[in-house]
Amino acid sequence: MSDDDRSDSGLTPREAQEFHRYFMTGFIIFTVIAIIAHFLAWQWRPWLPGPEGYAAVTEGFNAVAQSVLTRFS
Repeated sequence: MSDDDRSDSGLTPREAQEFHRYFMTGFIIFTVIAIIAHFLAWQWRPWLPGPEGYAAVTEGFNAVAQSVLTRFS
């Protein structure tokens, strides 16, 4: 293999294609996981408040916190 077959990155075209395939596979897997995580976070606690604002979210949290604390005391 001569130096003429290598690109500026030092990879041959075949190595570059193999790297690109693995990189794109990893990127797609990461993106799918990120989308799922954002969807689950949205379901758990919406980023935009509803008509009642964030007060409804904090009331629910306070109720859960009180029930957990009563179990430990």
